Amino acid sequence: MGIRPQAARWFELLTPREELTKALECLAETKAVELQTHSQPEHALELPGLPKALDEYGEFARRFGAWWPDGEIPPIEEALEPVGAMQDALARLRAWAAAAEPLISEGEKLEVQATQLAELDQALDAPNLSLPDLHRLAAAGPVFGARFYRLPPKTEPRALPTAVITQSLVSTDGIPHLLAVGPRAQLEGLDRQMMALKARHVTLPDWLPDDIGAARAEIAARRAQLLERRAQVKAELEALDDHHGLQRALGTMALMEWFAGHAPSLPVTEHFAWVTGWTSDIDGHEINGVLERGKVRHLLRYKDPPAGVECPVVMHNPRWAKPFELFPSLLGTPNSGEADPSRIVALVAPLMFGFMFGDIGQGAVLLAIGLLLRKRIPVFGLLVPYGAMAIVFGFLFGSIFSNEELIPALWMHPIDYPAKVMGIAIAFGVCILTLGLLLDALGAFWRRRLLFWLATRGGILAAYLGLVTAAAGYLGAVGPGAAALGLNLMWLGFAWFIVGTVLTSHHNKLLEIPKAIGELLESMLQIAVNTVSFVRVGAFALAHAGLSAAVIGMAAATGGGLGWLLVMILGNALVIALEGLIVSIQTTRLLLFEFFIRFLTAEGRQLRPLTGPGTAIRPTR
Repeated sequence: MGIRPQAARWFELLTPREELTKALECLAETKAVELQTHSQPEHALELPGLPKALDEYGEFARRFGAWWPDGEIPPIEEALEPVGAMQDALARLRAWAAAAEPLISEGEKLEVQATQLAELDQALDAPNLSLPDLHRLAAAGPVFGARFYRLPPKTEPRALPTAVITQSLVSTDGIPHLLAVGPRAQLEGLDRQMMALKARHVTLPDWLPDDIGAARAEIAARRAQLLERRAQVKAELEALDDHHGLQRALGTMALMEWFAGHAPSLPVTEHFAWVTGWTSDIDGHEINGVLERGKVRHLLRYKDPPAGVECPVVMHNPRWAKPFELFPSLLGTPNSGEADPSRIVALVAPLMFGFMFGDIGQGAVLLAIGLLLRKRIPVFGLLVPYGAMAIVFGFLFGSIFSNEELIPALWMHPIDYPAKVMGIAIAFGVCILTLGLLLDALGAFWRRRLLFWLATRGGILAAYLGLVTAAAGYLGAVGPGAAALGLNLMWLGFAWFIVGTVLTSHHNKLLEIPKAIGELLESMLQIAVNTVSFVRVGAFALAHAGLSAAVIGMAAATGGGLGWLLVMILGNALVIALEGLIVSIQTTRLLLFEFFIRFLTAEGRQLRPLTGPGTAIRPTR
């Protein structure tokens, strides 16, 4: 399948109307299908009462969702006629709600009472607590009253009413509380102040005993009774769930919600449904297989897509290159006439990163972080190849946790050869930019415009190679005759581009000459700047070596021992965090703004697979 994105294939599926739900579930199971309707339905898909039924289901979910079990989506082997399945599920929900509502109301009251008792018990659990007679506080009135508040942490009330007597206390878990006694009129003003502070009113029931210990014992006993009754209510509700088939009814309604989101635009006759769209299953084996396993009666055919419909593309990359699809996706999606650079980036990006961040120990840390976090945060999976390549260059540069004295360098110590490091970075940039121009030529070949590319952009490639060769010759990097050869190739490329642009133009040839010269100057200046940008690869390699040397120097200045160890740990941690972030950013920047712009417009549209309803749903809480 190579580096060329494949155009998705247009498919058309005919299935009996009563098996449409199952057919859609089967298609969703493949994760290789995107539905798209290209014609008006012969008859609108009529599911009588579906919107009203889903609204009623939503009301049930808002009222009873917290008490529902997980729903069970019907197995894909079952063909559900949408209207009949929906009406049956809704009837079960209504019957369940009628029987369950009294129990749920009782359960909600029990939960509120149990919560209030827990808050009161927590408030009374304070060290060295001394309070007035609790029974009298609870029964105070009608002129005087008492309030007990649970305050947010680190909250202190201000400007308390002068006629109110207050006592502050802190429970053993550090939660502040406030007890207030006074005229009811004053307490009402205090209530408003406490509400503004987001304090909670702790209820003082009139059955509270006088003594704190006796009060807590009574609270515990009553709370145990409430929780016991709450468990009984839950058991009775579970019995109702089983009796009315609630789990299956909830799953069916969830399936109907999913079905309603995908099926209404499908063309439907009295007996058949017509499903159309795109698929990445190019040969059709996967779609046919899943429909046959689901025992769905169907006719499947592939044909050319309708005129005027945008075709999505599918990027088929091996597993090792999948994480690097992130880089082209930052610009968009390559179309079917452009190269997908993911496989190339999978080789180039770690190579650049490792050169700029060559250290065995630090690379091993990045590798470990990538292995640890890649499943939780997929982007961290890039640290695996980055860290591995940093280890490779660590051996080449002879660096372990910033120390270049422990092992010999298999290649060189960058800090000792700054000119060589810079030269390698520039040469690497030349190779990358040349590859970008060649990928542009490959895209032109796929789009059947290779001759036009050769007549125009081919001159840019020749001029660039000539310019690079001439520069290398003048700097002594290649033989003495290379400079002259490079200059000749550069001038040939200039003439090639100008003549080719003029000859392929359909406008006035003379007026195209200054335009071609201007475009040539812009292109050559741009590619020259892009080449110089790769100097940063060498610069960051030297910066990493310099920062590592600074860490070793500071560690040596401590005289050894614990101070040396602390400086080494903190210094290497700083290098890993700071340099790792900066080098990752620079690698991404060079790929996006120097490499990709040579060949990638990223104006394609990626296939958006149909997702299924799953096997279970979790009610809205």
